[in-house]
Amino acid sequence: MTDDRLEYEPIGTIHTPFESPEEMPIQPAGADADGTVELAPAYTEGLQDLDRFSHCLLLYHFHESNDEVAMTVEPFLDDVSRGLFATRAPQRPNPIGLSVVEIDAIDENELTVTGVDVVDGTPLLDVKPFVPQFDVPADDVETGWLDASTSAIESTRADDRFV
Repeated sequence: MTDDRLEYEPIGTIHTPFESPEEMPIQPAGADADGTVELAPAYTEGLQDLDRFSHCLLLYHFHESNDEVAMTVEPFLDDVSRGLFATRAPQRPNPIGLSVVEIDAIDENELTVTGVDVVDGTPLLDVKPFVPQFDVPADDVETGWLDASTSAIESTRADDRFV
């Protein structure tokens, strides 16, 4: 039997105004904060042509969430316990986060972004261009239990439930 363990090396660091998860926006749609995504110099060339996109996906490691993973959680936008995989709670079997952010500028190995919703010092795993045509058309999307809660995304801030 082969070893099923996977390992990733961060390619950079995400810098934000948020020192802890508490009081941080819970999703990019509610984040008006600017941040800097600093890639290791070896990855600078990989940013070529990203400046022609308005947004990008950041994949990162939830380094500030605790190690307790439950298969049901009470998400920020609800007061009912939900299945973990029907939420975007940060405590996951593999603590990988995803955010769509707006690209403001690229200078050498640094991206300046808007709409960042992560803790300062978050390890960056990957950057990908956001391409709406690659995803499901919006009129074909159903958002389950979130249908009743989406109006609160912009005003809801994180508390200590996942710390």
